[in-house]
Amino acid sequence: MPPQLLFDLSKINLAGKPVFNRDDILKVNPQNYEMQQLDGVLWYDKPNMLVLGYKDVTDKEFWIRGHIPGRPLMPGVIMIESAAQLLSFFVRHVLGENCFIGFASIDSAKFRATVLPGQRLLLLGKITKVRPGRKYDAYIQGMVNDTIVFETEVSGMAV
Repeated sequence: MPPQLLFDLSKINLAGKPVFNRDDILKVNPQNYEMQQLDGVLWYDKPNMLVLGYKDVTDKEFWIRGHIPGRPLMPGVIMIESAAQLLSFFVRHVLGENCFIGFASIDSAKFRATVLPGQRLLLLGKITKVRPGRKYDAYIQGMVNDTIVFETEVSGMAV
């Protein structure tokens, strides 16, 4: 049985203009070109440490040709990278931490469905632990349409 959603999406305009777009994210997160895996942030709630970001998966992704020829599937590691970039952006931009946040760990990951070119991968995040200047933990769910496609716990570390 899939987990419950971290927060109610019905109160958020999922088709609206992002609060932060790709260019805003690039000013904060150093990942660029084919490694920029976070396209926008639609909503966040700083007091409750919640954030909603997304990755628009296109047919131009660097992994399309080789994963899986004839039936391209977004690799799970790229989904996790999207989650880590969401954590990093929240910590640096919303919480105001002025340091590079490096990937520290994946404590768990479950993949429940595929993500295909042409789909928007929503990333629902909850920052679960903050140790300022040291380490940050988050639980993140990935959704396509009404389906949770993955869930993970990731940690970032100030580098």
